[in-house]
Amino acid sequence: MEEQNQMAIVHGSKIKLFALSSNQELGQEIADFIGVSLSECEIIKFSDGELIMNISETVRGHDVFVIQTTSNPVNEYYMELLIMIDALKRASAKTINVIMPYYGYSRQDRKALSRQPISAKLVADLLETAGASRVVSMDLHAAQIQGFFNIPIDNFEALPLLVQYFKKQKLEDVVVVSPDHGGTTRARKFALYFNAPIAIIDKRRPKPNVAEVMNIIGDVDGKNAIIVDDIVDTAGTIAVAASALKKAGAKCVYVGCSHPVLSGPAVERIEKSEIKKLITTNSIYLPKEKRIPKIKQLSIARILGQGVLNIIDGKAISSLFTYDPNVKY
Repeated sequence: MEEQNQMAIVHGSKIKLFALSSNQELGQEIADFIGVSLSECEIIKFSDGELIMNISETVRGHDVFVIQTTSNPVNEYYMELLIMIDALKRASAKTINVIMPYYGYSRQDRKALSRQPISAKLVADLLETAGASRVVSMDLHAAQIQGFFNIPIDNFEALPLLVQYFKKQKLEDVVVVSPDHGGTTRARKFALYFNAPIAIIDKRRPKPNVAEVMNIIGDVDGKNAIIVDDIVDTAGTIAVAASALKKAGAKCVYVGCSHPVLSGPAVERIEKSEIKKLITTNSIYLPKEKRIPKIKQLSIARILGQGVLNIIDGKAISSLFTYDPNVKY
């Protein structure tokens, strides 16, 4: 393959932006925001499943940004990312910055039973060992995952984007609902922007991916309920929560979440549920069959793109974590 010598200079820095297989659409949107072209790499899969990367452009001395969200198939996308990092390191990239909006294995952040792995830490070790200089993620399931790294990690938030959307809806009598006790802090932070009370779903899990609502803590009668969560996986929790909220007198039930994993029966459950609208981001690519009218994706390209520019310029990124009514996200 003939090597290309395309060069992008952004704010005085030589950069290259690559989007791997998981979310090409998001990669293109980030490139468009920054004002550069996506760089080219060829991913070849052998018949036994092994992968090899061919990077057709020089990356020597460049600040390289690699966009790869690690959703289903999570193991394949991780291997693709690790092999890409290794290729860039061996090609003398100046820095290798991983933009991974959804951090696969983030729910395995501790030992719940005595002989379980801490896979979120293992993934951090793999990324560092491969040669990543920095990781950019969004709404990590557990904030302490940042401590698993010995390199910089930026944990962006979808909150400004979700708040902006719901502000435009001009809902009255809002109550912000946490789907469990662990999400109370997230719900309270969200509720501050609406001067709204919070409610908490008291639930139990008799087995994995099965949720039962035991009680609702807080008043939801006659209110528009917004369930706020970081991940919607099989949608079992939010479906039973929405049903319980309606039975308790809620007028309408909305859901705002960062990562639409939407595995298994999730889309069917959302379609049949009491949920009026699920607002999420494009941190994970959704195929056409999952883009039902009840699900609306908001783009995180502007937030991540501005984050890339701030990293290049050596500027703080903390301002991007807070909702500003004067900013378009």
